[in-house]
Amino acid sequence: MADTDWRSEEAYSGLKTADAADLAWEWLRRDGDYQEDYKRLSRRERSSAAAGEFRRKWGLSFSC
Repeated sequence: MADTDWRSEEAYSGLKTADAADLAWEWLRRDGDYQEDYKRLSRRERSSAAAGEFRRKWGLSFSC
């Protein structure tokens, strides 16, 4: 996504039908602090406590 031209309508055509969760994710994944926290979590052991702390901090909820 880093190579995507944010001015290109074509690059974001999928967002025309996006719901609130989709837009929130697009915003969050570009956040520098989120990216750093994710890198830290990825580098250390993914204990359930560390993953839980990450989810709480960023307000993430995963469901199928």
